[in-house]
Amino acid sequence: MAEWTEGRRNSFIRSTIRSGFRRWPAKYNVIKAAFTERKINVNTGRLANHYRCASCKGEFVQTQIQVDHVEPVVDPRVGHVSWDDFINKLFCTEANLAVLCKPCHKEKTSLERKIKDGNNKKR
Repeated sequence: MAEWTEGRRNSFIRSTIRSGFRRWPAKYNVIKAAFTERKINVNTGRLANHYRCASCKGEFVQTQIQVDHVEPVVDPRVGHVSWDDFINKLFCTEANLAVLCKPCHKEKTSLERKIKDGNNKKR
């Protein structure tokens, strides 16, 4: 078996740590706080919980929302600092988490990537 590159190893570690975030209590508290009401999902015609997006203020079913870190786990201007920093920022308090609809989350992530890519070109 071939040895892993440093990039592959770091990607594996990052993914493993992030999988633990799926059960982080603060994440569920933020989702609970974003709950608005149970009403008919226009896509399925079924009764479903709806949640408010912190950015566009629209209401979405749970499959259309994601929990986002207000301050990114990895600062796009600085990059990865250390595993301790990564873990501390990932497992943060509710104050640094927000529920975003998928389009708003995609837009925010895209902006962060542009910042990161701009900084990588300067190096």
